[in-house]
Amino acid sequence: MKNQFKKIALLTSGGDAPGMNAVIRSVVRTSVFHKIVPVGVSKGYDGLISGKMVEMNARSVKGIINKGGTILKTARSKDFRSKEGRKKAFETLKNNNIDGLIVIGGDGTFTGGLVFSKEFDFPVIGIPATIDNDIFGTSHTIGFDSATNTVMEAIDKIRDTASSHNRLFFIEVMGRDAGHIALNTGVAAGAEEILIPEEDLGLDRLIQSLKRSQKTGKSSSIVVVAEGDKTGDNVFQLKDYIEKHLPEYDARVAVLGHMQRGGSPTCFDRVLASRLGVKSVESLIEGNNCSMVGLQNNKVTLTPFQKAIKGITKINTELLKVSDIMSI
Repeated sequence: MKNQFKKIALLTSGGDAPGMNAVIRSVVRTSVFHKIVPVGVSKGYDGLISGKMVEMNARSVKGIINKGGTILKTARSKDFRSKEGRKKAFETLKNNNIDGLIVIGGDGTFTGGLVFSKEFDFPVIGIPATIDNDIFGTSHTIGFDSATNTVMEAIDKIRDTASSHNRLFFIEVMGRDAGHIALNTGVAAGAEEILIPEEDLGLDRLIQSLKRSQKTGKSSSIVVVAEGDKTGDNVFQLKDYIEKHLPEYDARVAVLGHMQRGGSPTCFDRVLASRLGVKSVESLIEGNNCSMVGLQNNKVTLTPFQKAIKGITKINTELLKVSDIMSI
């Protein structure tokens, strides 16, 4: 049964990701298309508690589809973790005559949305936007493609200086719990080794791999390291270990950090954001609740929050094989 919505609130929460503005644009314009007033909430769940929100229209989101970051700002809310904080958020929504909520972010954002919806019987739909691509129920999260392209371009530039000085570079990329960025960019940039949380390759294998690279005539090497990899205590300790055991290497570390979150979203992320934004609004209208919109087999689908939060994403093991073959 279709619901009659007059107002829908939307917010971005957690870490920012390229394409968040594109999805804000899509949610706002889809709402207007369906004669619903979109209400933008500033600074995530904190803004919901404090009432930092503004009614939007189709012109409110002009010229933002190509912009990184989020015009609504984002934050991680400590107060929303308490029942008292969530009650304030609910009162804000009701006092502003808002009928539904769309939350844009990752598993922490969806966890908050799930608890809130169950406590107050309030319709909530989630849109996955995180560069880590670690949300179950979607093959791609908004921002992942943009981040991998940013990382790939950075590695290409670092390889130029690595080959000029016969150096070994350890390049740390984001991915505390998932190695999707490291694995994909490592293959795309031709890294000699890729270290990710899901596969504990060990220091001995890394040493052997680098020795093999030397014997085959490689004068410089690139090792891509996900920040959550446990091969060493950290990437700097890893560099020191290699220099101690392979003193012939002139090793360097490059931590790409927050540059991976910024920049203009790719064509893929803009299209994905547009599709998921439309689906999120129409899902609320159709009576869906506590679900995340996502992409599976290039079709836009719905996954219950419970599964999206607890499900475990798997790395593409084929890429591990491809990496091994390409690094000879």
